[in-house]
Amino acid sequence: MKEFKILAPTAILGYGFPVDSFERGMEKKPDLIAVDAGSVDPGPYYLGAGKSFTDRAAVKRDLKFMLKAAKKHKVPVSIGSAGGAGGKQHLDWNVDIIEEILKEEDLQLKVVVINSQLDKEFLVDKLAQGDIDPLLPAKEISKEDILKSTNIVGQMGIEPFDKAIEMGADVIIAGRAYDPAVFAAHPIKLGYDPGLAMHMGKILECASIAASPGSGRDAMLGTLGEDYFILEPMNEQRSCTTDSVAAHSLYEKTNPFILPGPGGTLNLKETTYEQLDDRRVKVLGSKFELSKEYTIKLEGAASVGKRTISIAGTRDPIMINQIDEIIEEVKDQVKDNFQDGGYQYTLNFHIYGKNGVMGQLEPTQNPNSHELGLVIDVVAKTKEVADTICSFTRSTMLHYGYENRKATAGNLAFPYSPSDIHAGDVYQFTIHHLLKNIDPQGLFETCWLKDYVKGDKNE
Repeated sequence: MKEFKILAPTAILGYGFPVDSFERGMEKKPDLIAVDAGSVDPGPYYLGAGKSFTDRAAVKRDLKFMLKAAKKHKVPVSIGSAGGAGGKQHLDWNVDIIEEILKEEDLQLKVVVINSQLDKEFLVDKLAQGDIDPLLPAKEISKEDILKSTNIVGQMGIEPFDKAIEMGADVIIAGRAYDPAVFAAHPIKLGYDPGLAMHMGKILECASIAASPGSGRDAMLGTLGEDYFILEPMNEQRSCTTDSVAAHSLYEKTNPFILPGPGGTLNLKETTYEQLDDRRVKVLGSKFELSKEYTIKLEGAASVGKRTISIAGTRDPIMINQIDEIIEEVKDQVKDNFQDGGYQYTLNFHIYGKNGVMGQLEPTQNPNSHELGLVIDVVAKTKEVADTICSFTRSTMLHYGYENRKATAGNLAFPYSPSDIHAGDVYQFTIHHLLKNIDPQGLFETCWLKDYVKGDKNE
């Protein structure tokens, strides 16, 4: 069986890549250029707001290299989770960039668009039929949870990509997609082993992060054979080692050997890693086991209000030693001051230098910090309430008279003026569930670029 080569230019579209690495990858004559364009990692805001967490100019820069190379070398391009979160607005945004490049560079490429945003009424019906299950630790959802979500996407597997390949696409631009599927669909369609293709795709979706030293903005080449795949970074200053590749195979897993996805599970229990030379690693034995029931993951987000923050610091050891008690007293004073006004808000303090990263999970108790960074974080239904609570909290803490305080000029140092920063809309994940009893290909709208209609699908 002829080897199938996939070039992954970057970990996420818009993260960039060195031109030399990309060109070296193209010299290897890849059969596919593929890239993951998004992630759920940046949180619910981007899905809920319909905005990309990557910059438009940066995405356009990466795509221009990829599309020009696709035309010159007659190599297909596959893109998943367009626009960051993969909703209809994100897909529209990414399609606009592609159209712009095709026009500016006078490129004639056949583009197929796959929409992953799902209709709310369809999902309400599926919920009533018992076809939506929680994906732990999520709880059961209601009709209201579906209707209040601004955007809901389904994480597609390889099947919609199969249809686009059959249509003869030069470029596939897809909404929210299972990361490995973007890379694995083409070779699986040609008969390559699904387990190896999926495992290679799982690594390639992060490009050269699996190399040493690792980087998300550098190209990686994957070469898939009949019973193996080989990984090689395209930057000569990086190397793949058995340790770096095996370690990255643990990425984003609750179980080091098992990775569930649409239609099945990637099983790495019998996977082996072999060092071929000082820069390449060969991987064997990965398996893909079909599920008894085909499911896809649903992701949805809804608006919960507005956020205002204030950033401050303290270097007073007396205050630092009492910081937990001071914060609780300040919260009580805020609550007391507005208890008659019907104010509804959430007030949190993030204490950097103590437990600002891990919160209650922080294993180091009573760290010996000489200074603390404080973020006062207020979320309320309206900007006015968020501003009010943040302002009052900040001033109360600034002048709070804690025990043994020496100076009365103020307890906090502020790096910015104004000290209160309105951070805008706040979203939370409302849907993190599994959808079953579906057609994994027909569920997702797939069409030629010329037939693709932009706009909010739920309107």
